[in-house]
Amino acid sequence: MTTSLITLSAIGRVFETEELRTHALRGIDLTIDAGEFVAIQGTSGSGKSTLLALLGLLDVPSEGTYSLSGRPTAGLDARARARLRNEQIGFIFQSFHLLGDLTVFENVELPLVYRGMPRAERAERVKRALDKVGMNHRRGHLPSQLSGGQQQRVAVARAVCGDPTILLADEPTGNLDSANGDAVMALLVDLNRAGTTVCMVTHDPSHARYASRSLTLSDGQIVADDAEPPRELAWTR
Repeated sequence: MTTSLITLSAIGRVFETEELRTHALRGIDLTIDAGEFVAIQGTSGSGKSTLLALLGLLDVPSEGTYSLSGRPTAGLDARARARLRNEQIGFIFQSFHLLGDLTVFENVELPLVYRGMPRAERAERVKRALDKVGMNHRRGHLPSQLSGGQQQRVAVARAVCGDPTILLADEPTGNLDSANGDAVMALLVDLNRAGTTVCMVTHDPSHARYASRSLTLSDGQIVADDAEPPRELAWTR
């Protein structure tokens, strides 16, 4: 029996200035079950990144309701949202967002430090995460000493080291060549097969095909919601 992890009901997001009122999202109804791999597609300005920001509690809707793991998020203040993000959500960004003056180990460890986790447990979790992405041998290096593909692997390790309920990826292969892009997609598929729920914004249809479900947005609305068997991996470690 599947469990609804994310439930969005009549979600809207409006951005206002003195001269303009922009509806970034309109009437979004969406349920994502635990263990799904969902790709979110659409043209520039369709609302993809706004939807991902709402899912990640980086933004709040102008209307509608959002429940995560059965918990309504309406009314949570900034601190409560930050705590929930740190406990349940992992992020992977197109631009890696690694801190240049921290080592690979320290970058991956940082979210666990914010949790107040004991040092020994942090060390074990970081090692496990780096082993998972094949980067433990680079644990003492700085990001500037790594290739783009290696930096994105470290970013994946940072996102999963806290055992998040859901992994949100915003164009995770956008700054990578095709070989490194396929490698990162293989990591995401491995994580999903191990039980992690993945929601990924992508502009690349070939990478969207790794997901078991694909949402298409247009003008802030979901215009297609397709479930199909994911493609076989073209790359393996």
